[in-house]
Amino acid sequence: MSIRVVVADDQEIVRTGLCMILDAQPGIEVAGQAADGREAVALARRLRPDVCLFDIRMPGTDGVEATRALAGPGVPDPLAVVVITVFDHDELVYAALRAGARGFLLKDAGTGMLVQAVRAAASGEALIAPAVTARLLEAFADVGPAGPPRQPAGPLTGREEEILDAVARGRTNGEIAAECHISLSTVKTHIASLMAKLGARNRVEIAMWAYETGRVRPGRGR
Repeated sequence: MSIRVVVADDQEIVRTGLCMILDAQPGIEVAGQAADGREAVALARRLRPDVCLFDIRMPGTDGVEATRALAGPGVPDPLAVVVITVFDHDELVYAALRAGARGFLLKDAGTGMLVQAVRAAASGEALIAPAVTARLLEAFADVGPAGPPRQPAGPLTGREEEILDAVARGRTNGEIAAECHISLSTVKTHIASLMAKLGARNRVEIAMWAYETGRVRPGRGR
């Protein structure tokens, strides 16, 4: 079955371009498009797409608010949201990740990265543009969490610490499996365990927790 995507961007030419690129990919179809965040939220709630691709700066309800409405804390059955922007050092991007976004891309990332991000989000992974994976998290590391970093529900095993470090550095499941010499299913099991222990909803929140608690230090990106 095709990955159904809802695209939201207030610039018609950009929105049309994104839709054309995605519709041209095998196994991906654009289920709907919106010109602002409010329309995007309503459309996404009605269509329940596999992935929402939102511009972060939109009039009225912006990409952050739209993300929080669809994937934020307390949202039952949250949707997968990928935010896309021209800004790579924007507090709104970090806010969107905190709001539940599963990925972040720059608008100049290219077709391959765009498609990879959509497929990753649909499969439960997260993709942040490699050029800014570490920079983005590190740039706002001094902002810190809203409160003290949450403590894990149980101690992390040595292997989970390894997986945590790899996730925080932007590694995919396949890359982690190769680095740690374990199977893909074992990687997924460890990540599920980390999410449960940390109360994280996705890989991005795992990565942010690693930075906020000092387990991953600045300068250790891809």
